[in-house]
Amino acid sequence: MFYEPRKQDPKADMGLKHNPWKALVQPRPIGWISTLSANGKANLAPYSYYNAVCEDPPIVMFSSSDKTKDTARNILETGEFVVNVVTDRLLQPMVETSRAVPHGVDEFDLAGLTKRPSRLVKPYGVGESPVHLECKLFKTIDIPSTDPESDYILILGEVIGIEIDDSIIHDGRVDFISVGRLGYQDYSVTASKQSVVLKKRDI
Repeated sequence: MFYEPRKQDPKADMGLKHNPWKALVQPRPIGWISTLSANGKANLAPYSYYNAVCEDPPIVMFSSSDKTKDTARNILETGEFVVNVVTDRLLQPMVETSRAVPHGVDEFDLAGLTKRPSRLVKPYGVGESPVHLECKLFKTIDIPSTDPESDYILILGEVIGIEIDDSIIHDGRVDFISVGRLGYQDYSVTASKQSVVLKKRDI
């Protein structure tokens, strides 16, 4: 099959159950982004359109489908955020924080996670995560959508502080089990030389 994304809907026009786009670029790292609102309300949400894009200075990026979502709005208001690494043990709490909840709900409390004070920025990190990237807003790019109800924004942040738990440093190298997003509701869990797939229904 072949289709042009700006002209055709693979679900309506080709009978697919889901838009296949998210299943075509995988696995994708998950940026578990924690922020604070201007009035100090904590927020935590996962983003699978996330990655590192530069080494010197270290820059990360993620995209949000709506500027008014808590994460994007908080970053635009305060200029700060923290990226928390998702390990296999944090897969279920991460999924819990992806739920659509009313504005103002604290996802740390919702998922039973610990707020870890950051060193250089105000947003908390996830205490259970072994890696925290403390970020300052570097740049934003608006991305026009064909969907009038979406308002995509690409957020780039400079990593100004990195904390790595000593427990994942072995022989001078970082070694931990990471989680990636596959298509639909599937996730990959990788550990050194092995990779398995977990379905959302299994967690």
